[in-house]
Amino acid sequence: MNEQYSAMRSNVSMLGKLLGDTIKDAMGENILEKVETIRKLSKSSRAGNEKHRQQLLSTLQNLSNDELLPVARAFSQFLNLANTAEQFHSISPHGEAANNPEVLGKVFTRLKQHPELNEKAIRAAVESLSIELVLTAHPTEITRRTLIHMLVEVNNCLKQLDHHDLPEYEHKQIMRRLRQLIAQYWHTDEIRKHRPTPVDEARWGFAVVENSLCDGVPRYLRELNEQLEDVFGYKLPVENVPVTFTSWMGGDRDGNPNVTADITRRVLLLSRWKAVDLFMRDVQVLVSELSMGECTPELRALAGGGEEEQEPYRRLMKRLRAQLLSTQDWLAAQLRGEHRSAPTDLLETNDQLWEPLYACYQSLRACGMKIIASGQLLDTLRRIKCFGIQLVRIDVRQESTRHTEALSEITRYLGLGDYASWPETDKQAFLIRELNSRRPLLPRRWQLSDETTEVLDTCRVIADAPPGSVAAYVISIARTPLRRSGGAFAAERSGM
Repeated sequence: MNEQYSAMRSNVSMLGKLLGDTIKDAMGENILEKVETIRKLSKSSRAGNEKHRQQLLSTLQNLSNDELLPVARAFSQFLNLANTAEQFHSISPHGEAANNPEVLGKVFTRLKQHPELNEKAIRAAVESLSIELVLTAHPTEITRRTLIHMLVEVNNCLKQLDHHDLPEYEHKQIMRRLRQLIAQYWHTDEIRKHRPTPVDEARWGFAVVENSLCDGVPRYLRELNEQLEDVFGYKLPVENVPVTFTSWMGGDRDGNPNVTADITRRVLLLSRWKAVDLFMRDVQVLVSELSMGECTPELRALAGGGEEEQEPYRRLMKRLRAQLLSTQDWLAAQLRGEHRSAPTDLLETNDQLWEPLYACYQSLRACGMKIIASGQLLDTLRRIKCFGIQLVRIDVRQESTRHTEALSEITRYLGLGDYASWPETDKQAFLIRELNSRRPLLPRRWQLSDETTEVLDTCRVIADAPPGSVAAYVISIARTPLRRSGGAFAAERSGM
């Protein structure tokens, strides 16, 4: 254990030394000496040395205006680098991970030994798992994505260094890369100068999917599948992906008044564009790898080209690639505000992406190529089930009184009275009647307030979104419990 923590301390010391070199080059020897003096006095003061504590206080009080910022930045950046080293230590095979058993395997073994459980019940429970993770919006977040990316790269360098047999020339290259990253970190402004827009927040969420979750989910499912097979001799069905992601970014108008119907529409388009972009990369790999000629009759018929077709999988993947390109081009035009007719091969549902890829998977397995089917193709299939062509589903959230005000404006215009003043039972009865009615409630031509227009426009954006794009419509500040009447939901909230 001491040896493991020694490795972490060594990484912290190394990163601190590189930061010190950077500070010396950028700010001069005097600033570095000041930082080192404060560091040593702080360490001694924490150990109980009262004399050094007083010296520390005096040193801090006497910092000049020109010294305050670089000294504060030095300690801030050192703490971030130390945290990065500690986080790497938790996953390093030479760190904490060395003594941590595989969690899933341990859990499955305990379940198997439980006297009141049988494997059939456990299998049913696994297949019914549904884990939905939500990416929330944080417009007050000040840490720049650029700096987060640099720390991720530092972590990658620590991972590359975590080998006992690393050749000297490779070690030097990695260390050079670390010096570059820490210098970039030091010379980059740490604080956002402008508050991010809702679309900026959404881009941040998409970057998390692209840089982390997109690869992390298939890896997690491989581990889950391996542990299931080791303990129970059972494999997770390829279509069974228990993890999905939802986002509040671009949908939470209660949490951010800058979120409008147009913002939600734009974020939905951006999400689809990014999903197509990511799946394009997967399909491009499959175009390169699926060069086999043997396939099932069903796959050959789907691919076309007849019996003389030498590479049916590749032919099918190229067709899918063209469809992705066409869809991405159309989505880009929509984001630019161009009114262009949708292409005939537009990808609008997950099934359009899933079916040709799953056909390839089944054919490869049927033709004795399970090892190929279980590679990149399987990861892509699982990404489709997890993310789909919408990438992340969006939760739309609105405060309840906005709905009350909108309905009141409608009922007053129609001469039905003021919805807001009605008893709760009358509100629910009215909503049930309207939900069951085939005629539209809204007049075709009438002058709406901006607030009611926004509520109705948001509903139109949701109605126009492809299936699966919107996870839920959340009405916040609820006052009355949800009720059912005649098999249908009555007033969703008292604010309705």
